[in-house]
Order: sequence, then structure tokens, then C-alpha cells
Amino acid sequence: MAEFNNGPRGGSGDNRGGGNDRRGGGNDRRGNDRNNDQSRTGDSDLKEKVVAINRVAKVVKGGRRFSFSAIVVVGDGNGTVGYGLGKANEVTDAIAKGIDDAKKNLVKVPLYKHTVPHVMEGKYSGGFVLVQPAAAGTGVIAGGAMRAVFESAGIKDVLAKSKGSSNPHNVVKATFDALLKMRDPMQIAQARGITLSQVFNG
Repeated sequence: MAEFNNGPRGGSGDNRGGGNDRRGGGNDRRGNDRNNDQSRTGDSDLKEKVVAINRVAKVVKGGRRFSFSAIVVVGDGNGTVGYGLGKANEVTDAIAKGIDDAKKNLVKVPLYKHTVPHVMEGKYSGGFVLVQPAAAGTGVIAGGAMRAVFESAGIKDVLAKSKGSSNPHNVVKATFDALLKMRDPMQIAQARGITLSQVFNG
């Protein structure tokens, strides 16, 4: 009889173990929820700027059907920036799609004292831009499409000029081309074994 009674107690112990496993699974789910909350918080730090909205008309049997495309730039103001294109039948939907696309294409650009590290040229298709650093207090001296990129990236002092196509798509992509070709002064100093002041002053 004693051996018969030990069996159920052992079984109940196994059930309690199973309960612990289930509680462990609950902890994993709570951990995933916390990770999702952190990712949503990171997205909330990004600020959106609509660069251009284009209306397209398609001629159909009953008349003309309009749709919209929007190019959007997002950034955290601290060197992280991205751009995206959204298309939809409504303006708000096109902007929302553009924001989602921009968040998928975020890149990190080097900054130096709220300006760019050095002079750089960027090109995309017919767009050609020249970007150069500026002294503190100069502000963002650039056109509309370029200004949106610089402000989203956190660049407060810069001199820039567009020398090619005025198409906002080409200008934005040419500006990103110039920023992505920038080199971080700290990395250059470490690679050469010199101080940061020697990088700029020779």
C-alpha cells in the first residue's frame, strides 16, 4: 500500500513541474512584450518630414482615376536618417507607406560638431549636390529636399547646393549618396594614429 501511495504523489510532483514550465513560458512571453515595447519606443523618437507629394492621373473608361505618391524622410536628429516612397489612392495612406518604407532604410551618417566632417559631392541619376561643413551659427543653407534630409539627420550648420536635376527624388538620393561617403574623423584619427586636431589642421 505504501508503494501505491507514492505513485500519485510522484505524479503530482510532475504536474507541478509542468506548471513551472508553463510559468517559464509566460516569462518568455513577457520578455517578448518588453522587447516589442522598446522597439516601438525607438520608432517614436523618429521625426517625419514630407519632401514632396505627386498626384498621378490614370485615364479609365469612366474618367480619370487619381493616385498619389509621397517621398518622406525620417530621422532621430542624431545621425540616423532614412527616406522612403509611398504610393496610394489617398494622400494620408501614401505618406504612411512612405514613413514605413523610410524606417526600413535607416542609415547612420557621421557628424562633427553639428555639421558634416568634410566636403563631399553626391550624385544620383540627374541629381548632383555639393555638401560642405559650415561654422557654428550658419544654419542649414540648402534647398527644400536637401534641407529635410539635413534637419532629420541632426545637421544644424551646413552649406549645400544642388547643381543638377531639381527632381526631389534625385536630389534626396544624391544627398544621401554624399552623406554616406562621409568618413568619421574619429575613425580616421585612430587609423592614422594621430589626434583629432591633426586630422583637420594637418
